[in-house]
Amino acid sequence: MSKKVLELNQVNYRYQDAESDDYILKDINYEFELGKTYAICGKSGSGKTTFLSLISGLEPNYEGEILYEGKNLKTIDLDHYRNTDIGIVFQSYNLLPHLTALENIVLSMDISHVQVENKKEQAMNLMESVGLNRNQADRRVLKLSGGEQQRVAIARSLSYQPSIIIADEPTGNLDKDTEDEIMTIFKKLAHQEKKCVIIVTHSKNVCDHVDVIYDLKKENNKNRKSSRKD
Repeated sequence: MSKKVLELNQVNYRYQDAESDDYILKDINYEFELGKTYAICGKSGSGKTTFLSLISGLEPNYEGEILYEGKNLKTIDLDHYRNTDIGIVFQSYNLLPHLTALENIVLSMDISHVQVENKKEQAMNLMESVGLNRNQADRRVLKLSGGEQQRVAIARSLSYQPSIIIADEPTGNLDKDTEDEIMTIFKKLAHQEKKCVIIVTHSKNVCDHVDVIYDLKKENNKNRKSSRKD
């Protein structure tokens, strides 16, 4: 049985200094479980980026409840939450270009105070889990293809073993074949390693891969859920 890990109850959000009282997000009621992949879809301006900021704990000024494992984000240590419980994958990879792929992952482990006997060995294991080899690990990231860099970014997000992986347009810079490969990795993380994978995307192909689609609608500030069978 799947375990609920993240829950949004009657979440509303509007810009605090905006002249308009219109909500960017209105009456959001979403549930996320371990072992499943989710797509957050919607046209530009529908609130996808804001949604990511909320569930990442980066934007605290909202109405309603966001719960992680039953605990309200407004009552927990958000730095600890971001450094241990959620991993984030960006469209632009956000890797440090002067470091090798392996060094990027080890640095993430250092920042999160991961306690392992051999961080380089652990980082290499993570790289191999996303389909990268020793030769690629020792290259500076700008020497890697876009798909390879995104694999490094995914491995980095796993460096402290978070239960939730949040991906912001992770295939936006990739061709369809590479997109399929990246989605295969995300599905493996959810279905085999029991992570909760949440992907913000414009890609219909990505939506075709996931278990559950949440569609943000700008015109009425409501949300709609479309479920898919594994």
